[in-house]
Amino acid sequence: MQLDPIAEIGNKRAMTEPAPRPKALRSPRGGRTTEIDWSDGHKGVYPHMILRGYCPCAGCQGHEGTIAFIEPSDAQLQLDDIEKVGNYALALRWFDGHDTGIYSYRYLRALCHCEACVPEGTASRAPRQRL
Repeated sequence: MQLDPIAEIGNKRAMTEPAPRPKALRSPRGGRTTEIDWSDGHKGVYPHMILRGYCPCAGCQGHEGTIAFIEPSDAQLQLDDIEKVGNYALALRWFDGHDTGIYSYRYLRALCHCEACVPEGTASRAPRQRL
């Protein structure tokens, strides 16, 4: 499944509303899930399979403007570090050395796989369409 971030970013309402910001991050070494507590009270759940599979960098996605899921190998799913990028994004560094993905806060919210964002019984790798 492909996501068209340009169509969603063009939404004037989405552009005028401030994106929630992370308040706390939990990503235990060796874990396969990262959790983010957001400034609006949302508790985000991010399986590493989803984060790595939807890495937004040009090396993974190319330059066409659509984002597709790229199936990562099991060895590519361990995070080494998470760094803040300005006031708008997080940079993820993976143990295999991949570190060019910059995940905007809006993009991370679209990738959330908590129970509220991915209803029970829905096996989805697709990000929600809200950027």
